[in-house]
Amino acid sequence: MRVTVLCYQDSLYSHSDSCVIFHCTSHQGGYSHDAVVHALRQCGIRHIDTAKRYGCESLLQKAIKESGVKREDLWITTKLWHSDYGYENTKKACLESCERLGVEYLDLYLIHWPDTHIPGKSNREVRAETWRAMEELYEKGNVMIKNLSLQKELRCVLAFFCLFKVEYHPFQRPQELVDYCRSREIVFEGYCPLAKGEALTHPSIIQLAKKYGRTPAQICIRWSIQNGIVTIPKSTRAERIQENCKVRFGYALKNN
Repeated sequence: MRVTVLCYQDSLYSHSDSCVIFHCTSHQGGYSHDAVVHALRQCGIRHIDTAKRYGCESLLQKAIKESGVKREDLWITTKLWHSDYGYENTKKACLESCERLGVEYLDLYLIHWPDTHIPGKSNREVRAETWRAMEELYEKGNVMIKNLSLQKELRCVLAFFCLFKVEYHPFQRPQELVDYCRSREIVFEGYCPLAKGEALTHPSIIQLAKKYGRTPAQICIRWSIQNGIVTIPKSTRAERIQENCKVRFGYALKNN
């Protein structure tokens, strides 16, 4: 589990300078109740990105309640793990995630991983069943927006395909995929903007941090934002979350 990304409500999934910052969770790095509450109360963060895989949906319910932020002011994303793929399993898993989070609907429901592990069925068959269940959840109002993290399925589900989530940082920039998504009006969301911490000690990043009077993390996050990427850094420390929230203001990186 881990707290990761957040985004201001008024800038969710825009392609403007403000497309940052989420508060998320992951299965690595631990979970901090206080960090989530701080992010919601003190930092104006309104997007929580989590997953069944991370094991903290029920913990987030408690943090949201303590924060005092209303459900209608939040954007909540969670994800379907591959062990729950298939028609009936998908619908059941979605409702169970809602129950753990203490909500009646999700703003975004992601298929977490493209591969499936159901004996006797091909990946393609299982993905089709899973997608059909997600369409029905959407139509019934359990999910407001959906995403399938598999590009090859686009031809049959393009009407509902809205977001593609990919690792994105200065050392991994899949520009062809970014351009493709934009040409199809699909939001490109980048995770691991700090390259799993490796970018923080890179000489070029450190040099830019000194030049602009910022931290290496702020340089990396700002770089992603200026490239029009919805950016999701992660931290379990309140001071780091506060630091990440300051990247939108007061400076911009030059193209050179």
